[in-house]
Amino acid sequence: MLTGELRSKIDQIWNAFWSGGISNPLEVIEQITYLLFLRRLDDLHTLVELFVEMQSRGEGA
Repeated sequence: MLTGELRSKIDQIWNAFWSGGISNPLEVIEQITYLLFLRRLDDLHTLVELFVEMQSRGEGA
């Protein structure tokens, strides 16, 4: 069951997609999946950059 806070966040996301012209639930899920993939890719890239920086300073393993 969705709590009030979670439901509110979901509604905000839905409204953002709706106002952007995406009203089909399958398209919304597709776009959210794509955004989550990009965020994960960015997180991994940031982690690699941090690791390289630590290696260059001699702090890494």
